[in-house]
Amino acid sequence: MTTAQVAHAMAACGTPVHPDLVVAWEQGTHAPTDRQLFSLADVLWCDVVTLMGVRPRTLAERRLARQLTVERLAERIGMDAAAYRAAEAQQHWLGDAWQTRALVDALGLSLPELIGIMGREEELAGLLRAAVDGRWKAYVEPVAELAVVDATRAGDALRTMHAEFSAFAERYMGHLVGLNGDARLKEVAAERAEFLRRLVDHFWELIGEGGEAGEADGPPPYPVGWQ
Repeated sequence: MTTAQVAHAMAACGTPVHPDLVVAWEQGTHAPTDRQLFSLADVLWCDVVTLMGVRPRTLAERRLARQLTVERLAERIGMDAAAYRAAEAQQHWLGDAWQTRALVDALGLSLPELIGIMGREEELAGLLRAAVDGRWKAYVEPVAELAVVDATRAGDALRTMHAEFSAFAERYMGHLVGLNGDARLKEVAAERAEFLRRLVDHFWELIGEGGEAGEADGPPPYPVGWQ
């Protein structure tokens, strides 16, 4: 197709553009708007990700891959468009539990993926490390809020992880008292280190189904989200 043919086809799809603009997109001097990108993908019979040329990593890229404008996605998740746009720009999600579930459903994400996109996985890991090595009950609410999961499920996961971590200390002390040698002590220490390395993954395994953020058929009775 020539650039004129592309522009003509896009106009037929309800997105008129000048052929010179198509040239600018090809040369990389201009970027299409969301609607222009979606129309261009339809005209060229390809998916949006192919035109983007990258594997979607950010919240904005995941939205574009689903051919959703900010306004359309905001409407689907029950959020003000300006607030959602700010969340994308700042990579900082402030949605409540219902909005979070609606978001992951709309973008085809899981809760672990959303936390990773927002750059909060290390923060979750820090809370989990503190929980397994201390009074786990004090961390139920912070973990549930950050991970946007049911507090009961979060508590069950933390209780299990705390017991598993405590078992390492008991085994270590048992070998130490029994004078079983450095090899056994090093083995337990290595297992303990691997357990700590996989804390976040293990947490989601215990939560199951990528986490639960509440049903998406109505707003929650109270807000739970990232502040």
